[in-house]
Amino acid sequence: MTSPLLVLDTPTLYYRAFHALPDTLRSPQGRPVNAAKGLLDVLCQLVDQWGSRRLVAVMDADWRPDFRTALLPSYKAHRITDDARGTETPPDLEAQLPLIFDALSALSIPIAEVPGTEADDVIASIVAQCLDEDIVIVSSDRDLLSLLQPQRRVRVHRPRTGGRWETTGAAELPALFQVGTGAEYRALAALRGDPSDGIPGAPGIGDKTAARLIAGWGGLEEVLAAAARGEKDHGLSPKRREALVEHADAIRAGHAVMEGLLDLEVAEFVAGAGTAPDRDRALRLGAEQGLERSIARALAALTGETVQVRSAPPAAAAAPAPVPAPKAGAPGWAQRFVAFDLETTGVDPHSARIVSASLVPFEGGAERPSRNWLVDPGVEIPEAAQRVHGISTERVRAEGTPAAEAVPQLLAAVRSLRESGTPLVGHNIVYDLTVLAAEAARIGVLPSPAAFLDLLPPVLDTLVLDKQADRFRRGPRTLEALCGHYGISLVDAHDAYADARAAGLLALGLAAASAELAGTSAEDLHARQIEWKRTQAAGLQEWLRRKRPDAVVSGDWPLEHDR
Repeated sequence: MTSPLLVLDTPTLYYRAFHALPDTLRSPQGRPVNAAKGLLDVLCQLVDQWGSRRLVAVMDADWRPDFRTALLPSYKAHRITDDARGTETPPDLEAQLPLIFDALSALSIPIAEVPGTEADDVIASIVAQCLDEDIVIVSSDRDLLSLLQPQRRVRVHRPRTGGRWETTGAAELPALFQVGTGAEYRALAALRGDPSDGIPGAPGIGDKTAARLIAGWGGLEEVLAAAARGEKDHGLSPKRREALVEHADAIRAGHAVMEGLLDLEVAEFVAGAGTAPDRDRALRLGAEQGLERSIARALAALTGETVQVRSAPPAAAAAPAPVPAPKAGAPGWAQRFVAFDLETTGVDPHSARIVSASLVPFEGGAERPSRNWLVDPGVEIPEAAQRVHGISTERVRAEGTPAAEAVPQLLAAVRSLRESGTPLVGHNIVYDLTVLAAEAARIGVLPSPAAFLDLLPPVLDTLVLDKQADRFRRGPRTLEALCGHYGISLVDAHDAYADARAAGLLALGLAAASAELAGTSAEDLHARQIEWKRTQAAGLQEWLRRKRPDAVVSGDWPLEHDR
């Protein structure tokens, strides 16, 4: 059997990525790329999950076609955010659409759009015309469930909360919605209405009532006719009959609006699915836009070949906005330190497993060659974590160093820093160190996480230091936010190398901005941060408890104790 055809409702995917990923994800030129990165990362997940490189990226050529607004003027009307342009697209997302189109084109994924129609119409035509295809529709739009038909290999793959996905075929409709076919689901949706699309439905009728009416009377027109006759069976109470009679025209209009066009010319789009990517063009685009790793992962997924990307950003992206650094030869810890970051399987530092790690040395205010690890944690990497750092279970199993080998290497590197008196720098480094200590104890390299304290060099936490140096500045203090404040370019956030490098540059910026920090030895700063972190945590906990009386903020540093 051939691999399934993955038909992407692309607008729903890039909208979701745009709102899910931080707008601090920027190109070297400072333009937002969060929607493009999120879409590329989802493509990789889909190829891995379904074992198919046959993708079609369906687009809206017109998101509110005239033929639909003529039937139902309220259709998507509430989504218009710019009356002059008649669009719902935020400017920062609209600015990324050319990049998204360029990336799809470079990856040779057909872009399927037909003038005057929505993505739903193109998808409906593909389903109607490709009768022998195994089709997976990838979309968050429930309306596309109306395309499911018995005896057809068509499924709708919908993103859910927490990084989960839900796949629905015709066989699952009875259990989920108490209807037997996609056509019955469309009738149900017309009766229920859909506020997100401006489809009114009938007041007081939800999924269960609509399903009961359809099952009892046989279809939408039969339900409306029964209500008009004053029937009482199958849930037709007086109040419901009144609502159905009063809103019959709007219900019919909503039902018609949800019907996709079936005769669009789509054969060329389907035939182009699975074409080999233009590797060189894609890599150039990734380098230009700061999306090297996302593009490389997409190329690897679509070709099955390993795609090498240098760990550092290209020259244009590597040069951040000027960050003052101590002059060569000046005293102070900022002349020589190593920045550190991990990417992991979760947010609990006591149970999370290491997926990647990076140590980035800095000497005389300049970055030196880094050491980087891709680690096989020996467990499945949750989808929620993959969405953050883009590293899949399949990739670490194929390319990663087993944790039993990588963790001792990391410990040895940290121990060597202690022996040379070289400070270790990170942002919110208490998390990373706690994860590493727990991993070392878990595999038996250390007798307990607490034993890790004896291996540590002086530790400098840019989060704690910034809060101490500028206590009354408002706003978030995430790594992305502080990079913006200090004029540092953070490209490919949530990559261990990129985040470690950014933390190192941030440390230089703090040293340049605060003579007190720069003039204090790393050993003294380490000791002072223990109390600073305790005080900062207590203040945050007190503030949080105004709304959540049970809020607890750990003041442990440089390791968080397991409670």
